[in-house]
Amino acid sequence: MSSVLVSVIITTKNEEKNIEMCLKSIKFQSYNNIEIIVVDNQSSDKTKEIAAKFTDLIYDKGPERSAQRNYGVSVSHGEYILYLDSDMILAPFVIESCVDEFKKSSSVVGLYIPEIIMGNGLFCKTRRFERSFYNATPIDAIRFVKNDIFIKADGFDESFSGPEDWDFNRKVSKLGELKLLGGYKVLSEEKGVKEWKKNGFSKEIITFLISNGIKSNDLNNKYNNVIFHNETNITLSKYFGKKNYYMKGFDIYINKWGKNDIIVKKQFGLYYRYIGVFIENGKWRKLVRHPLLTVSVYFLKGAVGVVYVWHKLYKFIK
Repeated sequence: MSSVLVSVIITTKNEEKNIEMCLKSIKFQSYNNIEIIVVDNQSSDKTKEIAAKFTDLIYDKGPERSAQRNYGVSVSHGEYILYLDSDMILAPFVIESCVDEFKKSSSVVGLYIPEIIMGNGLFCKTRRFERSFYNATPIDAIRFVKNDIFIKADGFDESFSGPEDWDFNRKVSKLGELKLLGGYKVLSEEKGVKEWKKNGFSKEIITFLISNGIKSNDLNNKYNNVIFHNETNITLSKYFGKKNYYMKGFDIYINKWGKNDIIVKKQFGLYYRYIGVFIENGKWRKLVRHPLLTVSVYFLKGAVGVVYVWHKLYKFIK
């Protein structure tokens, strides 16, 4: 039986520094039946020029990521959809593993994919540690979905940016089971990177990952089915600016689902965001094993909390 087509949709805007590595990681997947769709938003740099080396399916659409993704799906032909940001890099077996998961169960309609933050500095290490607690929680969102389910869920809400992933996640969850991609292809340390290369994964990508905070031993043994998120160029000030921008969308999202909604309470409530998500299902042990990173995470989350409170106060005063 021939393999089903997977449409990979990447949204871009002035991403010449990131897009090539993202597209290379897609080209080097162990799964071959893929169409790559790049939906740009009026880039003024070489983003589209670089993308053209990998695909002819390049479009312009705005004004925000939600509209770009929806348009990408509208021109896609795949049975499955994987949507990515341009600063993401796929491990070599991600798409193959996603398709396999859907074959195992007819009830599964969407997949969470573990995400690993890249970077060597304290900020990136802190973000990598923090992100490891969020997989398949209300803080996370699916990235791989059936095309027909995407359409039934009416795609992404284009009225806000930031929590559109959460909103879409909730709509899809009403249509079937959401599952965390697991079943890592465990490799020996001796053969791990060789196995990546054997599957066509570029030495350039492997070197790039290792030089940006990803341990080679982890590539061998547990990072075969993950998305690497390149935050190496994100400074603390840029991070806060991004959070502040998304807060307008938070208000719309909360109004849409209701402030008393149980999921909204977890996503924005003090207890779950600062305690619950870090201790549930035995995850508290990671906090104990890494005390310095734990302190750093809470410092960062405290600072984000201050930004959120300031946003609320400013809105009230205004």
